[in-house]
Amino acid sequence: MAYTPYRKNLTALSRKLRKNSTQGEIALWKRLRNRQCSGLQFNRQKPLGNYIADFYCKAVNLVIEIDGYSHTFESAHQKDLERQKDLETMGIKVLRFTEGEARNNTDQVLRVIEAFVQAGAKSP
Repeated sequence: MAYTPYRKNLTALSRKLRKNSTQGEIALWKRLRNRQCSGLQFNRQKPLGNYIADFYCKAVNLVIEIDGYSHTFESAHQKDLERQKDLETMGIKVLRFTEGEARNNTDQVLRVIEAFVQAGAKSP
């Protein structure tokens, strides 16, 4: 698998984000860590290119984004679309879930992720 470059100045911010995770990110991380999801290794708050992904699995080149309330605004939505397009040009697939889905329906989120992986990481 190819190396995905990132800006070195993002590592400090990614550490800060890991320490200040949302409840949805925490709930999902408890189920992704230690290869609990399809035996895959996930990283959280991973610098990729010019961005920091909430969760990243190198083995299947998959980013999982948890979108909170601020992502409902049009300006944020446009930035999310640009970010997703940039990541996809690097060959990275992106799955998005809301904060509420990750926090309140973690089992369903995991089923979607596992189905995506089983389907060969093809776009849903």
